[in-house]
Amino acid sequence: MSLAQEPNAMAEIDLGGEPDSTSRRRPAREGLIQGLLSNKKAIAGLVILAVFAAIALLAPVLSPGDPTLIQGLGAQPPSGDHLLGTTAKGQDVLALNLWGARSSLFVGFIVGILATLVGLLVGLASAYLGRVVDNVLSLVTNVFLLLPGLPLLVILAAFLPQGIGTVILVLVITGWAGSARVLRSQALSIRGKDFVAAAQVTGEGSFRIMFREILPNMASIVMSTLLACIIFGIGAQAGLEFLGLGDISTVSWGTNLYWASNDGALLTGAWWVFVPPGVSIALVAFALALVNYGVDETTNPRLRRPRRRVAAAQPTPVLSKEVSR
Repeated sequence: MSLAQEPNAMAEIDLGGEPDSTSRRRPAREGLIQGLLSNKKAIAGLVILAVFAAIALLAPVLSPGDPTLIQGLGAQPPSGDHLLGTTAKGQDVLALNLWGARSSLFVGFIVGILATLVGLLVGLASAYLGRVVDNVLSLVTNVFLLLPGLPLLVILAAFLPQGIGTVILVLVITGWAGSARVLRSQALSIRGKDFVAAAQVTGEGSFRIMFREILPNMASIVMSTLLACIIFGIGAQAGLEFLGLGDISTVSWGTNLYWASNDGALLTGAWWVFVPPGVSIALVAFALALVNYGVDETTNPRLRRPRRRVAAAQPTPVLSKEVSR
């Protein structure tokens, strides 16, 4: 029986050789999660993040009351009464850092999620719709990428009313363009795959193709972009508040650094005031970077392969023949 004699034979071959979209999405999600749970770097990063998340959630239990209240003499080094000492005003440094974790982690994760979401929507629409939509969105993205980040942050924060909502809005406005550029490139490469063309031939809508066919195959790059945006959110909030452009009435790691600078902690040698918030920011960024490395090693087969040492080849002995005279 030939394919020309039996029209249904080719359909059966095509359907049997191409897996459905559900089977393509499931291994990508499950493989990423299982890979992260078996990766030592990712586990270490998740443990550190879990510790800081627990500190942020349990801050009212670990340090009840208002952390800004004066609880002792000013500029006292760490002791039994105050494990991390006191500020120049007499506030407990440990209480300020415990409560500061709540605001800093909240702003960082919200900024990361929103910036990644905006970048994902712009990147998907630009890559799949193409033509005029791609030109317009690429132009807007390039404009935000070319604008100097710090001056734009300062200008927006200075003219908008103070508050956590303003900080989040400013950081999302200045932080989405980089993620949009990265995600657009990945979406463009997936758009040319055969299963996307098959979905277009079957008459699926653009929205369904973008979010049911292309997006599931971008799980690893979306995760990496999210982690990078969270690091940006935490660091940028601390930088704004250190410059006095945030809401200095709230307690966060950035405001702790701001008041430490204003009180001359660095000049007087009161290291216990500015070291804890700085170390906290560094540890959270380090933990997120470890998780990001874990994502890369899970999704990149080359990074999963252990490097094998190749022994140097032994020199080939040369047999000399005596030449008879």
